[in-house]
Amino acid sequence: MKDRFPEPSSVMLSEFNQNRLTNSYGLKEPEPAGGHDYMSIRMLWDILLRRRWTVVTVTVVLATLVGLSSFRTTPVYRATARVDVEPETPLAQSVTDLVELQQNWDMDDTFLTTQMEVLKSDTLAWRTVEQMRLAENPHFWAAGDAGKITAERRKQQLIRTFQGGLSVQLVPKTRMLLVSYESTDAELAARICNSLVTNFIDYGYKQKFDSSRQAAEWMEQQLDELKMKVEKSQELMVGYEREHAIAGSDEKENVQEQMLSDLGRNVTAAQSERIQKESLYNQVRTNRAETATLAQDALLQKLEEKQSDLRNQYVELLNQYGPNYAKVQRLQKELDDSKVQIEQEQDHVIERIRTDYQAAVDRENLAVTALGKQREELGKLNELLVEHNILKHDFETSQQLYQNLLQKLKDASVSAGMRSTNIHSLDAAMTPLSPVRPRKMMDLSVGLLAGLVVGIMIAFAQEALDQSVKSVLQIESLLGISALGIIPLQRGIRSPYSLARKAQASLVRADAAENVALTVIDKPRGVLAEAYRALRTAILLSFQDRHPKTILLTSTKSGEGKTVTSLNLAQAMAQRKGPVVLVDCDLRKSGVASAMGIKNEKGVSEILTQGLSLNDALRTHPQLPSLSILFAGASPQNPAELLSSEKMLDLIHDLRERFEHVIIDSPPVLAVTDASVLSSIVDGVLLVVEGSKTHKDALARSHYTLVSSGANVLGVVFNKYDYRREGAYGYGSYFQYYSYAHYGEK
Repeated sequence: MKDRFPEPSSVMLSEFNQNRLTNSYGLKEPEPAGGHDYMSIRMLWDILLRRRWTVVTVTVVLATLVGLSSFRTTPVYRATARVDVEPETPLAQSVTDLVELQQNWDMDDTFLTTQMEVLKSDTLAWRTVEQMRLAENPHFWAAGDAGKITAERRKQQLIRTFQGGLSVQLVPKTRMLLVSYESTDAELAARICNSLVTNFIDYGYKQKFDSSRQAAEWMEQQLDELKMKVEKSQELMVGYEREHAIAGSDEKENVQEQMLSDLGRNVTAAQSERIQKESLYNQVRTNRAETATLAQDALLQKLEEKQSDLRNQYVELLNQYGPNYAKVQRLQKELDDSKVQIEQEQDHVIERIRTDYQAAVDRENLAVTALGKQREELGKLNELLVEHNILKHDFETSQQLYQNLLQKLKDASVSAGMRSTNIHSLDAAMTPLSPVRPRKMMDLSVGLLAGLVVGIMIAFAQEALDQSVKSVLQIESLLGISALGIIPLQRGIRSPYSLARKAQASLVRADAAENVALTVIDKPRGVLAEAYRALRTAILLSFQDRHPKTILLTSTKSGEGKTVTSLNLAQAMAQRKGPVVLVDCDLRKSGVASAMGIKNEKGVSEILTQGLSLNDALRTHPQLPSLSILFAGASPQNPAELLSSEKMLDLIHDLRERFEHVIIDSPPVLAVTDASVLSSIVDGVLLVVEGSKTHKDALARSHYTLVSSGANVLGVVFNKYDYRREGAYGYGSYFQYYSYAHYGEK
């Protein structure tokens, strides 16, 4: 028994997802499509279609709230005045200065920003409030609690109230300011705006007047002080010149500097001459033989030439007559005398050169001494002139400041004309005819748009929180197996369980025209019938060697349509190739008989417990003779034990021998263990999944339980697919084609 009904293994789900199983018929389970759901623009659109009532509800609610708020809001009016603000002209000394300043101001936006802040200042706000007595105007100030606050607190609140309705804007690329004020009273808004502009212009006038008056007073005071300073500086300078006799100091300084320059040149010349004399003296002293040439002395040169002639004659006669010859001896004496004369003349020349050298040294010393004395004189003069120049510069500076300030004071009238007002009111505020808010149509449009956006966000949030299975891609990605069939949801057709309550305890079924469990027979060309035939084809074509004889249908939980799917699949199988038997093995809560509107009696339970023969328990379908039905029978106390018994194995064996296909309807996987027990003795298992109802985790757990029990899961049947609500992946067009062409045909 244990060999034929193995217990579920303890293989973990993660290991199962990593190691796909191959069924006994050679069909390998497909790999998942990916680690996450494929998202596309069409899928996003399908989400919005599914959640359209959420989007519509949120949009309508938000638009209604915005509309109610807009229609109940008190109208607010805005009055606007236009002000031209030119650059403020400061005091200028001349028209040229004014043009240069104007060119610099054209590039400065700080002035405009300052004027905008002045318009929004507390000073102008309070002046306008007091001037117009706005504290007494009920459209501006609710004076009900005025007696309970201090005067200072009341002033602050009035200023804040005034500034709350004020706005100042700069027109781009211009020097125009738009001064606007908002109030529930249109006329009051215009009057406040015009009064504020008037006060702004008056403030500018007053500011310039006060500035000019203060400048004039300051200049007059500075003139008196500068005048006294000029007089004192002049007295100090004149007294210093008289004391040190430095009148005409500039000419005297020039003479002294010229003398110093001349003495410097004399020293340079004396030094050059001394160097030359010294060099000549050293040469003749150390080289007496070259004295005549170095000194260029004519007498010495003649003596040396005469000595040379005598020597030549002497040598010639000596060679001819010998030393004892009288003329030779006379020439010898003349040579000795010539030598003495030359030496005496050399001494005389050397002494003369030394004397010239000494004279050059003396002249150099005298020139250097004179230069030093002149430098001392010039230094003393410069010391006197330093203090004199300080006194003179102080006098000239004070005199220049005095003259400049006096000129500015004289030109005050011209400058005042140049500084005429730079603020002009171009357009006065007019009483507005229509309110600026609320803009009811715009508010409604914004409310609709905001509601639509919020509704879409909520719809996507609901979709993200919804963990039910909605598409085939989700199933294949989650389980790694194929969806063999997609059964569309048919609106307007009654549930077979509701029809069963109308059925009598006989084989007379309920209104078949409205029973979806018999749709293959009743509406063979309808959408559902075609879907079940497609499921049949997918099952038969998914095996390579032979067709499965025993097929078990189960689901995650009850109500997902496994019984209806079993009935229609059995009908489709019987129409193609019989004989086919449908076995209701849901012994706890049988559904086949109820779906057909027939009383449940004499079925599987009686065969297993009472020994009822199979022939006595089988029923033939009244309209399809090739289809036999084996009901569940009475509910036993131990259905799991009966389904795992030897008798159940024998029953399945007999059915396999007698019928081409055996379709078994079993209980849900997670509710009881019956489906797990039966899954190990059949050729294949179909897992029925209800669209938008079956939870992903429950589906994964059901698949894991079946595989762990040794089941060969052929695939998934995606039941109750609402193509009008889901509409994805092209199935909607497929089902719409059949519904338009064949729905309702027999």
